[in-house]
Formats: sequence, C-alpha cells, structure tokens
Amino acid sequence: MIDFVLQMWDILMHIDKHLYNITLSYGLWTYGILFFIIFFETGFVVTPFLPGDSLLFAAGAIASLGSLHPGVLILLLSMAAIIGDNLNYWIGYYIGPKVFYKDTSFLLNKKYLQKTKDYYDKHGGKTIIIARFIPIIRTFAPFVAGIGRMEFKHFTAYNIVGACLWITIFICGGYFFGNIPIVKKNFVIVIFAIIIISMIPLLIELIKKLYQKTSQNEA
Repeated sequence: MIDFVLQMWDILMHIDKHLYNITLSYGLWTYGILFFIIFFETGFVVTPFLPGDSLLFAAGAIASLGSLHPGVLILLLSMAAIIGDNLNYWIGYYIGPKVFYKDTSFLLNKKYLQKTKDYYDKHGGKTIIIARFIPIIRTFAPFVAGIGRMEFKHFTAYNIVGACLWITIFICGGYFFGNIPIVKKNFVIVIFAIIIISMIPLLIELIKKLYQKTSQNEA
C-alpha cells in the first residue's frame, strides 16, 4: 500500500515526465487529468507544489505529436486556471476578515489587511497577470487578492488575461519547441529560462520603484 501511494505521488509530482505514457493509457481522459491538476495548482493555496509550467510545456510537446489537440488544451486549461484562481480568491475573501481581526496582533494585524487592500487597489492587476508566470507566487496571488478585497470584476478581468497568456505561451512553447533534441535534453533549463524571461516586467517595475524612492530621498 505504501509503495503504491509513493508511486502515485511520484507520478503526480513528475507528471510532465509520465505524461506521454498517461496519454497512451488514458486517451481523452488525459484532458480531464490535466484540467484537474491545473485547477488544484491554482485553486488552493496549500497546493503550490503541483506541476504547472513544466506540465503545460510537456502537454504542448505531446500535442505536436498528434496525441492531444493544442486548441483543446488551451481552451480547457485556460478554463481550469481561471476557475481555480476564482476559487482561491473567494477562499481568501472569506478567510481574510476572520484571520486579520485584531489590532494588536504582530502578524495578523488589521492594518496589514488594509495595506494589502491598498496594494491590490493600486497594483493588483499587474500582480495577478505577472504572478501567473512565477511558481508558488501564482498560487498565493489570488488568495491574497481575496484577502485584500480586490474588486472582483477587476480581478476577473486580469485573471482571464493572465490565465490565457500563461496557458497559451507554455502550450505553444511546448508545441513548437518541446521536441527539439537540445530542448528535450535541457528541459528544466528551458522552463527556468521562460520563467526568468516572464519575470523581466516585474524586475523592471521594482527597479523603477527603487529609482523613484532614491530620487525622492535625494530631493
């Protein structure tokens, strides 16, 4: 029993490596498996360890072999990511006030809730989109947006944009480049490179803020 559980855990944690065999074994059910993994990875703050970027890239690579349809993957997994983030938002929305209710608490202070709200009112849109491309952060961003009471219609708009961009870029990346020998041999490096490139806008924004603060201090 323990061996079976460990085996299932290994398959789940490295599903990108097992995906081809899963596709051969389960056929169209593979779409459902991928849907629920992306949904759980984005929908619950306690599941950031589930595969995301690597899974999408691998799915795109397999789609290029004809086993899966890239258009169906993009549509279904975008829906999974959107629904997952919405669920995560509402969990944060309802949990936030119950957790951040004291004025004297060091960690769970009401003022931190207000600061979170102010931040998401000002920068929430960019955060939701950019967070899609950063593992672990993308699981926490919608949860914190809910805690900060980001306006839901704004959250939903940026959620849809971010989800569609994330899914499309990684599926298409895998579809067009996933089966090139040098990419297959350096799969992990390629994924990290994509993540780093996607973080460039965030780094530029941080540099801008640091520069503005320095300029204000000098003035």
